[in-house]
Amino acid sequence: MAALAHSSVDSFARAPGAVPRVRLPRLRQLGPNWYATVMGTAIVASAGAGLPLDVPALRPAWVVVWGLSAALLAVVLTARAGHWLHHRDQARAQLLDPAVAPFYGCMAMALLAVGAATLTVGRDVLGVRAAVAVDAVLFGAGTLLGLAVAVTIPYLMVVRHRLEPADVSPVWLLPVVTPMVSAATGPLLAPHLPAGQGRAALLFGCYALFGLSLLATLMMLPLVFGRLVVHGPLPLALTPALFLVLGPLGQSTTAVNQLADAAPTAVGGPYAPALAAFAVVYGVPVMGFALLWLAFAAALVVRAVRRGMRFTMTWWAFTFPVGTCVTGAETLGRHTGLVALEWLAVGLFVLLVTAWAVAGWCTLRGLFGGALLPAPRVPRPAMARTA
Repeated sequence: MAALAHSSVDSFARAPGAVPRVRLPRLRQLGPNWYATVMGTAIVASAGAGLPLDVPALRPAWVVVWGLSAALLAVVLTARAGHWLHHRDQARAQLLDPAVAPFYGCMAMALLAVGAATLTVGRDVLGVRAAVAVDAVLFGAGTLLGLAVAVTIPYLMVVRHRLEPADVSPVWLLPVVTPMVSAATGPLLAPHLPAGQGRAALLFGCYALFGLSLLATLMMLPLVFGRLVVHGPLPLALTPALFLVLGPLGQSTTAVNQLADAAPTAVGGPYAPALAAFAVVYGVPVMGFALLWLAFAAALVVRAVRRGMRFTMTWWAFTFPVGTCVTGAETLGRHTGLVALEWLAVGLFVLLVTAWAVAGWCTLRGLFGGALLPAPRVPRPAMARTA
């Protein structure tokens, strides 16, 4: 997602002539967009486990990727805590920056994505009981944080951020799509709750989150497309963010199908059959639009590459949103029985793994090469002159 590494000289309080000391300088430019690495990795494990391919030999690979996503979550959480502790001024500036603030939704989605992968893949290592406990904690924390972000960031956009029509960006979707991730991952916990009020409350609560996110997304999407039509293509570095539009499309398709799977044991008739029908009636048209947007966004990315687009953290937008389309196609394939949807899921998964591998390699190269998260440049102290 949008690169946060700006090269600038930071000023620090210090005694005259003293060299400023900065604690953990490499963390100063660490933004909330780094949670996208966690999201993109976790969705590879979840989507891989749900593929309509009976290849038991691949299961250990998804376990490894899940473990990597959990490790990344721990690292990024720790690094962001250090950022707030040692670079609080920069953290506050990021929150008030309209180009950066929407990425706070990535933290909630990272928690939810790793929680879902833990229950679907990590249970092979942890056991079902421990996996349910981990997912319950991450789901609860991610949902509460996501709701807070869905309210706080739009509020800041209205009262604190100064925005122009040309500033409209697909990253504005990040705060409002977070509840949709909760709606898609919450049903995985339903079978592990006692039958009755608990399951029903979770089911209808997830439908409320689905509606909240869907309606907010429908308000944002016309702004995004209108900005492209009126002001032209996005800047080269931000062009991959167009893939973020796939997030609410694929995730909402996944959500309605996962909720339909949980409905028979949560609410039964007459709602369960109706919700199963709604999953297909809603999911198929939305998946069709997702494929249209995928082609449209890919064409603009090709244009940007031909004009010199280079790697930035925005490239992680190629991962999680595409992964939600994989899970959407997988769940639709289960409900409709269409082989075409199953092959669509496989094809999109190949695209997902390719994008994840490229983004991951470029990120590691940028970190070790110093292009990402550069330490602030420290002015050299003036040398005293002697007469």
